[in-house]
Order: sequence, then structure tokens, then C-alpha cells
Amino acid sequence: MYPVKLANRYLTSRVIPLIAVAAVALCVALVVIVVSVMSGFLDMLRASGRTLMGDVVISYPIRGIPWYEQLIDTIEKLPEAEAATPLIDTYGLVRMPYPEGAEKEVVTANVWGIVPSSFNRVTDFSNALYWKPPATVDAAAIMSPDDPRLALRENILNDGLNLIKSDTSEPGLVLGMHVSIANQRMQDGSYKPRNPQWFMPKQVVTLTLVPISAKGTIAEPRERVFPVVNEFKSGVYQIDKNRVMISLAEAQKLLRMDAGTLYDMQAPPNADGTLPVLGTSPAKVHKVLVRAKPGVTPDQLQTAVFAAYEKFAFDIAGDPSKVVMAPRVETVNILTWEQHLRDLIAPVEKEREMMRILFSIVYLVCAGLVLSIFWAIVQEKTRDVGILRSVGASRPGILWIFLQYGLVIGAIGGLFGVGLGWLVINKINWIHETIGQDAPAWSYTTSFLIAAASFIMCMRGAVTGVLLSTLLWLVLGITMILVGVGLLLHRGTLIWDPSVYYFATIPDQVDWFTAIITWFGAVIFSVLGASIPAAKAADIHPVRALRYE
Repeated sequence: MYPVKLANRYLTSRVIPLIAVAAVALCVALVVIVVSVMSGFLDMLRASGRTLMGDVVISYPIRGIPWYEQLIDTIEKLPEAEAATPLIDTYGLVRMPYPEGAEKEVVTANVWGIVPSSFNRVTDFSNALYWKPPATVDAAAIMSPDDPRLALRENILNDGLNLIKSDTSEPGLVLGMHVSIANQRMQDGSYKPRNPQWFMPKQVVTLTLVPISAKGTIAEPRERVFPVVNEFKSGVYQIDKNRVMISLAEAQKLLRMDAGTLYDMQAPPNADGTLPVLGTSPAKVHKVLVRAKPGVTPDQLQTAVFAAYEKFAFDIAGDPSKVVMAPRVETVNILTWEQHLRDLIAPVEKEREMMRILFSIVYLVCAGLVLSIFWAIVQEKTRDVGILRSVGASRPGILWIFLQYGLVIGAIGGLFGVGLGWLVINKINWIHETIGQDAPAWSYTTSFLIAAASFIMCMRGAVTGVLLSTLLWLVLGITMILVGVGLLLHRGTLIWDPSVYYFATIPDQVDWFTAIITWFGAVIFSVLGASIPAAKAADIHPVRALRYE
């Protein structure tokens, strides 16, 4: 029983154990914060990737997939598939309506041609559309009074979902939220136009696409004016900054991938001067996105889609009415969403594992701190150990006192570290927004007042001749002056640049797996750090200990 009582006495009667607890807590919090942000970044990347393109992607760039409607019908009959949608994926130029005058800004964009109804079944397109009135009274209550969404009509959401401007029945276009520099992100994460006249859903833009032939040659560029019917926010900055969406039919027309007549270019002309007709050239798409049914994994769906495409290509080849054949299955990419984004996801996974390995050094820091602190405690408690040994305490009993001491410090410090990490991660976007603003006057004023009070206490210590008190108050005063000057000179600093880190907000979910592993590591290495001083204490000779000065 005495090891427990003595360990409790040593923990509660000195300040130095609290220093050890604080050191362990800071080490654990550091690992939890850094790895949680990396894990959150990876999770957001995965979630956004799957949301934006479904579970499986069939792609055949440049030339495109013909007879895609039949392919989609074949896929949607699969028990593993929930829905499928065709997609044009290309690049173009968008001429913006600003600034004033003839010289308008032109931006490059990743252009997607979609069928809104089926695209919404495969992705969360309807949820990604940003400009829409609040769905409930409660949602409206938490919005800023000047939020433009409070004044919107319901038709703006329907226009975005259908890619049609309802007032004029014109084909519309949806921009990514950051394609236009006119949109300003507010502190609460909402958006509003920097200038009301550049509210994009009231503007028109000119989209230019360059058709590419099956031989890889570039045809004459085509352009069309589109009214902006809405904007979308996926949460992935690089997508929101570059992507625009138009209807599939308009994209096919601009890229010359719509249906047409196929002529025999090798045969001599007819009597009327026209070329012989071979048949119909079907409309084509670059990709088909497929969503799995609940409970079906992307890998299972990939296998089923591969078999479905083989059947589709075989059926097309056996249909004499179809002159244009489907690409062979071995030439088509059929990938899961994660395989499709592997070049983006794999480096992030490696960076996270590297962070876990590099930050594992904090375990050695914990062990070193506990070892040095316990070594000093053992030196201080030599006579106490000698008394215990002289009244019959065993060496294992003495060893267990200090091992238990280290165990408690590691456990408590680890818990405080996990708690601190959770608090910082939970408030990390608020912290970032605060750092991004100029320091308020009360912050540096308070620092200077604390510094002034510290110098007064420093002078009092000097008068009374207490050197330790004088030194501590002097250090505090100088520190608070430096903090105050830093706050006074601080101007808003952007740390999390969304153009670098892909996402507009910092991940704010704790990686509990890492947190638990780090806590266990802190406990184990704290005990290991305590084991050497504990063994030294157990080896103390009782007679020599009683003579120890």
C-alpha cells in the first residue's frame, strides 16, 4: 500500500511533477493537432472526390465514347449500380463581364458538360449549388442580415439544377465559387459579391472551346454566350476556382461531339455531288460516372462495370446498323474514384505517414523529460528511500513507487494533451480567422498593463532583497512587453492559403486513432523514462542513504 501513498505524496507536494505533466501534455497535443489536420485534409479530399465523381469512372478522352446511352442503360441494370451519368470533360476560356470597358478578364477553366438530372443522382450537385434561399426559418436566422441569399427567389436554385435561365429559356452556365474574383468569402464562411453590380447570377459570360478531331488535330474554336444561372461550392478550392458546368448538349455542339451523318470520304461523289452516306455518327462523351448502391464498395462496382462494358462493346460490334464501334475494353479506363485521384491522394497519404513517423520523436522527448525530472527527484529523496529500505521496504517496492509515479504523469499529461489538441482542432478555423485580423486594442493594452504590474512587483522584490522573485517578475515583464509590441504591430496574416491546401477551410476533426496511439505512447515512454531513476533508487544502500547529505 505504501507505494501508492508515497507516489501520491510525491505528486502533490512538489511543483516539479506538474512541469512534467505540462511537458507531456504539450508533446501529445502537438502530435494530435498536426496529424489530425493532415488526416482531416486527406478525409476531405476523399469525401469531395467521391462526391464529385461517384464511385467508378469510365473514361476515354479526346475521341469519346459513342452510344453512351446504351452503355448507361446496361450499367443501370446492374444490381451493384445506383445510377450513371454521361460527362464531357474539357478545357476552355471564360470571358468574364468585368471590369468596365472593352478589355474584360479572361480565365482558363475546366469545363464539364453534364445532364443535370442524372448528374445529381450520381453526385451531390444540388447540395453544392450555393445561391439559394434558406431552406428553413432557423437557417435564415443564423445568416448575416446582409447575406444576398436572404433576398433570392426559389427559381435561382431550379435554374442551376436545370442549367436553364427560366426567364428567357436560354441554356445556362454554373461557375465554381472562386472562378469569379467578384465573390468575397466572409469570416463565417459565407460569400457575397465585392460589388453588388457583379453578382454573377445576374451576369453573362462568353465560353470558348476548341474541338479536337479523332486524329488529334485542332479545329476552329467555337464560342457561345451563356447567362450565369448559379455558382457551386464543392469545398475543394482548386475545383471551385477552375470548373464551370454547362449542359451536355451544349458542350457536344461546341466540341462537335454531337450526333451527325457519317459520309464515306474515300468513295466517289454521287451524281448530285454529295458523298455516299455510311450511317449515323453518334454523339459522344468523354466519361461516364457511376454511383454504387448502398452497401456496395467501389471495388465491387468496378468489377461489375468492367463486365458490363465488355457486354456493351460486344453488343455494339454485333449490331450491323451501327457503323461506329465502341472502344475496346482494354483501351478504356475503368477506375474507382480513388484510383482516378490516386496522383492527388497518394502524396497526401505519404505525407501523413511521414508526419506520424517524424513526430514520434516526441515520445523520446517525453522519456527524456521524465528521466531528467525523476533523476532529480531521486537525488532529493535519497534519505527517504534509505528510511524506507531500513524499515523493510523491498527493492521492487521502491522501484514500483517511481514507475507508478511515471505512469500517472504520462497518463494525466497525455489526457491533458489530447484535450488540448481537441480544443485547438475544434476551434482551429476561428483561431485562423482571428490571426487573419489585426490585433484588437484590448489585447496589446492588456499586455502592457501586465508588464507594468510585473515591473512594479520586480522593484518590490529588489527592495526586499528577494532575488528569485525579482528575476521572475522581470522575465514576465519583458515577455509581456514583447507580446504587446508583437500584437501592436500585427497585421492580418493568412496562414492557410486555400490555393495551396486545396480546401477553403482547415479540417477541424480530431484523428482519434492517432490521439489514442499517442496517449499510449506517452504513457509507455514516460514509464520507460522513469525506469532508470527508479532502478537507481531501488539500488540505494539503506546505510549509505541515511548518511547522505
